[in-house]
Formats: sequence, C-alpha cells, structure tokens
Amino acid sequence: MAGFENSFNDKLRSFGGLKWLVLAAVLVFIVLPLINPFVVINAGNRGVITNFGKVDQIVLGEGLHLRIPVMQAIHEINVQIQKGEGDGDSASKDMQQVHIKIALNFHLIPERVAETFQAIGNLSTVGDRIIIPAVQEAVKATTAKYTAEELISKRAEVRDMISAALKERMTRHGIAIDEFSIVNFQFSPSFNQAIEAKTTAEQLKLKAERDLQRIEVEAKQKVASAKAEAESLSLQRQQVTPEMIRLREVENQRLALEKWDGHLPNVTGGTIPFINVNK
Repeated sequence: MAGFENSFNDKLRSFGGLKWLVLAAVLVFIVLPLINPFVVINAGNRGVITNFGKVDQIVLGEGLHLRIPVMQAIHEINVQIQKGEGDGDSASKDMQQVHIKIALNFHLIPERVAETFQAIGNLSTVGDRIIIPAVQEAVKATTAKYTAEELISKRAEVRDMISAALKERMTRHGIAIDEFSIVNFQFSPSFNQAIEAKTTAEQLKLKAERDLQRIEVEAKQKVASAKAEAESLSLQRQQVTPEMIRLREVENQRLALEKWDGHLPNVTGGTIPFINVNK
C-alpha cells in the first residue's frame, strides 16, 4: 500500500512539473512579443507608433526599428497604390438622369499615415468611409454643371474636373489620387434614342451637303468643257477662208487621181461618162 501511494505521489509531482512547463511555454509566447524590442516594417508599408494607445506622429519607414516593449505598439500600414471602382446616379444640367461608373488608383500619403490612422482607425474601411462618399459628391457636383450632351462631348474636361475636386477632398484625409477615369456614362433609353436620331439626322445632312458639292463641281466641269469646245469651234470658224476651201478641193481631186487606175468603169446599158481629157 505504501508503494502504491509513493507511485501515485510521483505521478502527481510529474504531472505538476508538466503543467508548469506548459504554463511557462504559454507565458513565453505571450510575453515574448510584448518584450521584443525589434520590429520590421516590410516594403511598401509604414509603421505607426502608439504609446499606450496614443498615436505618435513619428512614422517608421521600411526596415528594422527599435521600440519600447510593453509601452509601444507598432501598426504596419500599407502605402502602396490600390485600385478602387464604383458607380452611382446623378443628374445633368438639363435634368437628365446619368448613371456613371468610375475607376481610380490611390494610395495613403506615407508621411501622413499616422494622421490618417488617428482619424480613421481601421484603414481597411477607408474605401467605404472616405473614398466612395467623396467620389459621389464630386461626381454629382460636376455633372450638374453640364448638359447630357456635353457630358459626352466634353468627357475629358468632365473627368479632369471630377478628379480635381476629388484630389482636393482626399488630400485632407492624407490620401493621394494617382489616376482617375470615367469608365462609362449611361442615360435613359429615351435620351439614347434622341441622341441616335440626332446623330442620324446630322449624318444625312452631311451626306446631302457632300452630294450638293459634288453636283456643283460636276456642273462647273461641264460648263468649263462646253465653253472650251465653243471657243475651239469659234476659233476654227475664224480660220476658214475661201482659199482654204479651194485648197481642200484641189487636194481631194489630187488624192482621187492618185487612186484612179486609168480604166473607165464598165457600165452595162448606160452611157459612157464624158471626161474632158484636155484639162
């Protein structure tokens, strides 16, 4: 019986030692990160320091840094270029409903990530909390200054105006806009039909104008040709004289004699033509 009790006590002592070993390991994994004085900021990121929760305006760059254990925590913030897309409805100057789709590239300004982190907190929500409302406001304010047709014909100007308004607002939050583009404008079916009808009418008008120009050119060409022909005939008539006519007759007789073989034509039942051989 005594031997059994000793064996049981040994197992308890062994179990107690294992328990303390596990507890010590857990404490190491928990405490070690807290007392670790080193922190590495990866490429494309910046480090925001908080001292017992208070944001320090000093921003850590890429690489290895020291921190005060327990007191300081380092929040790694991505400052690389990110892509965002969105769409929304607005109204043009002539009260046409416009559905617009946009795309943009943006990044957090590295020197101001502490300020942005302090103002926004969870930076993964910057799109929903800052960018989307700003885009909607800039789009509505800009499209209201243009008619629906101008939104199409002055697309580049509209894009630049929206981009300028957006950059001004985003800069206040420490966000930089790298690229902004209008993917598409969509209007109501009735307006699209009106635009198509107007375009067709303009194309028909241009075709009619081109046909008229072609007819005018052809008419001028015919007039010029007729005028040249009349002037040529008039010049020929001026050059014809009695002497020229007599010369042509003599020339024709000479050609006829050159072709005659000296034989009179054989004619049955008729008279022989008289030829004055003396001449």
